[in-house]
Amino acid sequence: MHQYENLLVQIEQGVMWLTINRPEQRNALNQETLQELGDAFSQADANDEVKCIIIQGAGEKSFAAGADIKQLHERKMLEALIPGMQGLYKKIEQSSKVTIAAVKGYALGGGCELALACDIRIAAKGAKFGLPELNLGIIPGAGGTQRLSRVAGKGRALDMILTGKIIDGEEAERIGLVTYLAPDDELVTKAEEVASQILKKGPVAIKLAKLAVHKGFDVDLETAMLIEKLSQAVAFGTEDKREGTAAFLDKRTAAFTNQ
Repeated sequence: MHQYENLLVQIEQGVMWLTINRPEQRNALNQETLQELGDAFSQADANDEVKCIIIQGAGEKSFAAGADIKQLHERKMLEALIPGMQGLYKKIEQSSKVTIAAVKGYALGGGCELALACDIRIAAKGAKFGLPELNLGIIPGAGGTQRLSRVAGKGRALDMILTGKIIDGEEAERIGLVTYLAPDDELVTKAEEVASQILKKGPVAIKLAKLAVHKGFDVDLETAMLIEKLSQAVAFGTEDKREGTAAFLDKRTAAFTNQ
């Protein structure tokens, strides 16, 4: 794994911890950090040792406080059409690995959108979520207008985006923006607990389940059911399926392959 300027990377027991390491800038997502995140995910997807990726921010104040406003100020109209942050977050969403956002402190703008691109979001009670882009004369442009409405509903997404209000971890859990809530000092423990549950599952089935959910979500039900059926057909042909069912019948813990 490469050494990065703005990211700390650690792999432990199948889990890659990606820590955005710009605490003095509230972990703002400048272009260099985004490039490093993209490279880290490419490295992770190619690494069979990695089963799950947990993203967090360094320090106590911020998960990621959004885009670097100085860089944003200089951007021209047509630059908004390049993949940029939206393209990176699509890559994160479509990663073959399970992704978990462990959010402490502020997750604003692009930081909130980064969390939304992950499969599972865990928030500390003191976390703060918001999409305040309209204050800058722009809109959430890294998936915020779409992913937030899908996880929390169109009405709540419009309220958060149009008012620019910031909500805490408890409110985020109530509206479905986050999946789990933990005391601030137990956030890492909760993330480890969730990751450990996932790591016990069949690795091929994990990838197929992610594919079925993501690819089936925005298509008609008939097409989505076909995606599910074809994914299941692939699962049926794996050694993991044979081992998983045999282990259940033998009343033992499954020893899945390292795929």
